[in-house]
Amino acid sequence: MKTFHGFRALCISFFITMVSVQSHAGEISVAAASDLTYCLEELNAAFHEKNPGVTFKVSNGSSGNFFEQIRNGAPFDVFLSADMNYPKELAKAGQAEEKSIMQYATGRIVLWSTNSRVDVSKGLEILRDARLVKKIAIANPDHAPYGRAAKAALEHYDIWKAIGDRIVTGENISQTAQFVQTGNADAGIVALSLVMSPKLAKVGTYYLIPIESYPPLEQGGVLTKSGKTNPDARAYMEFLGSDAARRIFDKYGFTLTGK
Repeated sequence: MKTFHGFRALCISFFITMVSVQSHAGEISVAAASDLTYCLEELNAAFHEKNPGVTFKVSNGSSGNFFEQIRNGAPFDVFLSADMNYPKELAKAGQAEEKSIMQYATGRIVLWSTNSRVDVSKGLEILRDARLVKKIAIANPDHAPYGRAAKAALEHYDIWKAIGDRIVTGENISQTAQFVQTGNADAGIVALSLVMSPKLAKVGTYYLIPIESYPPLEQGGVLTKSGKTNPDARAYMEFLGSDAARRIFDKYGFTLTGK
């Protein structure tokens, strides 16, 4: 009888494991920072070319919001964050695999405008002109790493307090860029990766904000607690660390040095 019960328990365990593996079969669920919106399309296409049986379920948004969701059990397989601290904290909380943490970039911020009257070559000082620049878009500093970087740069040049009543905040850096692109903001501080994308490369003008004016935007990815049982997700993380992926990251300004 004991042998029968032991065998039955083993079968049940095996069945649960198989169900878990099958539930992942062929699909990778990715939570990605919004600065990766265009870059990720190219990365995923490159991975899919070598792995045609794999499909992606991608969600773009603010890293801080994804961090909270994953910490509370959201079933993403891979988390690509604009702040390395979020993957590290998830690993500490047992919600991600620590050994899978990888840095894929040091992000950069730019001052961007589609208004021909706004000369961004003058740098952040142009934002002091309230008659010319009525609305300034940044990502929400409360949960968006690029928003925190924007605020830090504005404080570095002693501009933050002078423009506070003219700032509009996007939920994430992609929405922030939309405010500028549509003219709902006269200028904005956005991710270099977005304005270097084929979609926006010829839209407006931008000024690369000196990297010493804000803390390093070290960006990293990790396999979540859910993703570590997904072999496709693990293969995808390995791909992101490859030379082929590095060339795509570099194309969008996602260098590792930040220079």
